[in-house]
Amino acid sequence: MSVKPDSGLALRVHPSPNHNERREGKPIDMIVLHYTGMADEDAALRRLCDPRAEVSAHYFVRETGDILQCVPEARRAWHAGRSFWKGETDINSRSIGIEIANPGHEWGYRDFPAVQVEAVIALCRDICARHAIPPWRVLAHSDVAPQRKEDPGEKFPWERLARAGIGHHVAPAPLAGGRFFQEGEAGQPVEALQSMLALYGYDVPISGVFDARTRAAVAAFQRHFRPERVDGIADVSTIVTLHTLLAALPELG
Repeated sequence: MSVKPDSGLALRVHPSPNHNERREGKPIDMIVLHYTGMADEDAALRRLCDPRAEVSAHYFVRETGDILQCVPEARRAWHAGRSFWKGETDINSRSIGIEIANPGHEWGYRDFPAVQVEAVIALCRDICARHAIPPWRVLAHSDVAPQRKEDPGEKFPWERLARAGIGHHVAPAPLAGGRFFQEGEAGQPVEALQSMLALYGYDVPISGVFDARTRAAVAAFQRHFRPERVDGIADVSTIVTLHTLLAALPELG
């Protein structure tokens, strides 16, 4: 790849061979945020650049806030895997992937340092400006692959990003009692919940049956938009937050 990074915010290029051509001429209109999910960030960077791993991302953000570019933005980095958003199943062909150094849930998940978060915000703002990506198309890996992934997780400060104009966010409804829906239930209210999740973009069947896919989508939604409790149970707080989020979505206005 070119020695010069696409973003002026990148410290340098650390090239990965794990990429190919974007397919069908699709526009770059999404950013997908990940955490590395490994105990050591240097080991994570090596894995992203190892051809045997067959995984990569366009950018890597260290805990210090240093940004490295691994794949040219014009190329299709292999970061999202099997994924879905609003009917699109080849997320890699239309997205920029950013790996954020953090051990993740398996290796001692911890808060993201402020300097790292500020670097992610600056990088996202730069990418969004250059590719005209709307805020609501900045997503979590868990949003586009809810049955497989949890990253960047409930500790990631989406509210802080939203204050900087990155990502879609509303104040989550407070936890409270009341009716809730969980795996195994069925009926019209479950179908209405599935319809709202699908309208926002999640990969859920609109069947009226609260199945494992629905539970995974609810948990992914909570992890991103109502992180106080992530349990895959659609309580009043979750449903009200989802409804408010949809009402605030410009593309549905």
